Amino acid sequence: MEQHAPLAERMRPKTLDDVVGQEHLVGKNGIIRKALAGGLLPSMILWGPPGVGKTTLARLIATQLDRPFHTLSAISSGVKDVREVIEKASGSGLFSRAAVLFIDEIHRFSKSQQDSLLGAVEKGTITLIGATTENPSFEVISALLSRCQVYVLEPLDQSHLRSLLDRAMAEDPEMKQMDITLKETSALMRASGGDARRLLNTFDLCVKSAASGTKKAVVDDKLVIDVVQNNTARYDKQGEQHYDIISAFIKSMRGSDPNAAVYWLARMVEGGEDPLFIARRMVILSSEDIGNADPNALLMATTSMQAAQLIGWPESRIILSQCAIYLACAPKSNASYLAIGAAQSTVKATGDLSVPIGLRNAPTKLMKEIGYGATYQYSHDGEGNFIPQEFLPEAISGTAFYEPGENPREKKLADLLEKLWSGKYGKKTS
Repeated sequence: MEQHAPLAERMRPKTLDDVVGQEHLVGKNGIIRKALAGGLLPSMILWGPPGVGKTTLARLIATQLDRPFHTLSAISSGVKDVREVIEKASGSGLFSRAAVLFIDEIHRFSKSQQDSLLGAVEKGTITLIGATTENPSFEVISALLSRCQVYVLEPLDQSHLRSLLDRAMAEDPEMKQMDITLKETSALMRASGGDARRLLNTFDLCVKSAASGTKKAVVDDKLVIDVVQNNTARYDKQGEQHYDIISAFIKSMRGSDPNAAVYWLARMVEGGEDPLFIARRMVILSSEDIGNADPNALLMATTSMQAAQLIGWPESRIILSQCAIYLACAPKSNASYLAIGAAQSTVKATGDLSVPIGLRNAPTKLMKEIGYGATYQYSHDGEGNFIPQEFLPEAISGTAFYEPGENPREKKLADLLEKLWSGKYGKKTS
């Protein structure tokens, strides 16, 4: 490694033993370490904040498995680039091992770009390692996600960060030549935001500033603040604040505080946050926290997301503000959220219960003869388009998953359900 390279690059781990943190993945009993020991590794998505070692881990995996390593950035690469890498990997010999393709910021890949990976991943032509700071459940297409293991990389704590500083002073060729006194670390930790790359490079700048051409440097909080200046207060849309501020934004709307919601929105706007990231979170909230208390909330949030996609910054800030205020002021209900959770719990507890024979599809003569669909009554033939009949498996008959919330709209739904079912759904699933 060239000495003039950034400190973070000079200190990049060369073996799994050099990796700081992520013990659940690369520690003695880590799942990735065990897989590497067996010489086989699945395609994977590495999910975590910046600076926790996603790129480094991908390189170490390729090195340990002795496989060709290709890297693409989702920001600058397209379908053509993906296909070129796949063609290279396919033509590397009959008995060759699958090349490793690392895609940084894979959440920025479009659907068509992600689609172009499916065949190669499925056939094993490449072992895909995607890195993302965003929840892959929302940002990676389901077909690709189902072919990959998702590994969560945890933020580095202060002990990890301090060990990186100590290691840099002890092992880096440039640092070893200097007399460095690390007097205070609080400002360094704040400035890093848990990002190891930023920590080391900020530390390097501080040492060079303190030394001023000499071999002696004293690093304290005042020096760090002077060097970093206003950067510690700057919104980092890929760092820790990214998660903290969106959390505050969501909780403000859930808590019916439009003023706080608009403030946190403004923080994200000023920081250059992706408007679609904000809009998607409001779509989720509109169903999770408002639901049938105001069904228009979901329409408002979905339309706002579409409008933000068409318009972009800066004008979409007005649309997002309108939506955030609407959602904050809307009546709240998490009944739909609780309902699907309760239903999923029942499914896990009871397994694959049989569909009642009267509800089964009967496309063939044999199925009709054995009774498929025979007892089903067409609801529209009844008075008020309703005929009481059983729609749940017998084992969970009468189980209530949906319990209407205490708001005017859902109270009307509760009255309707009581009128139709006359107390049938009186017991709630646990």
